[in-house]
Amino acid sequence: MNKILDKIVQNNIENITLGKKASYIPALANVPDGIGIAVRDSHGVYTSGDAERMFTFQSMSKIVLLMLALKDNGFDYVFNHVGLEPSGDSFNAISNLDFNQAIKPYNPFINAGAILTTSMIKGETYDEKLKKIIDLSSCIFGRSNITFNDEVYVSERESANRNRALAYLLKEKELLTGNVEEILDLYFRACSLEVNCIDLANLGHFLAFNKDACGVKGDHLRIIKTLMLTCGMYDYSGEFAVRIGLPSKSGVSGGIVSCAPRRMGIGVFSPRLDEKGNSILGVRMMEELNKELELNIFR
Repeated sequence: MNKILDKIVQNNIENITLGKKASYIPALANVPDGIGIAVRDSHGVYTSGDAERMFTFQSMSKIVLLMLALKDNGFDYVFNHVGLEPSGDSFNAISNLDFNQAIKPYNPFINAGAILTTSMIKGETYDEKLKKIIDLSSCIFGRSNITFNDEVYVSERESANRNRALAYLLKEKELLTGNVEEILDLYFRACSLEVNCIDLANLGHFLAFNKDACGVKGDHLRIIKTLMLTCGMYDYSGEFAVRIGLPSKSGVSGGIVSCAPRRMGIGVFSPRLDEKGNSILGVRMMEELNKELELNIFR
């Protein structure tokens, strides 16, 4: 496996400057280039490149937020407030909430949906809710030293005009309850949680087997994987499903977490993005790994 991963990294490293970094969050625009991949299967963890380099969770945190929302509220409550459908819009789109007939966000993996699932995490205080995010992440990653990137957190919070608009629209539609600024702050904290490719591979492996673990029900993992397949790669999700055919979730930090059901978890990273907000080299590495190991669930 390590030879396969090394080959994939070497095949792509010459294109490490292809694409643009996420400039709408100023702190992400200045991160150094890099490329990494990790795989976890029943035999162990395999890595290549910058697999241990830390970057921020960003939209991949929406998986953990949805796990907690489902754990605290159950399927019916969550999906009475958030849809199960692909949007076809960009991840931070505001139009379907404001102008169309939709009365709730299309799915939990666009920003409006994730802000709403964040509001569903139960706790008496902000710190109690944040501890739930930390504890679940720690259990899934298999490490206790969960950290946050304060520079990215502050940068995201101070440049979050669109997310703030989405949250107040949700409040106006009486979908979101609670203190809007506190909910947004919790969401930004989750996005700024620091991970590496190994953490993502552990998350993918956790998802791969539908087992009750870390307080999360296996049935909820099945639901989350289905949404990852249909909605996890922003408005590139359909093409990604055709080309690669694995439940996956990307983030604008350049990470992609993926799972091959009942086989393995995968984490890839490279910070330069395509026009959809997905890591260019991350997608290419996933394509190559899929071909090498025949992972596509539709094959």
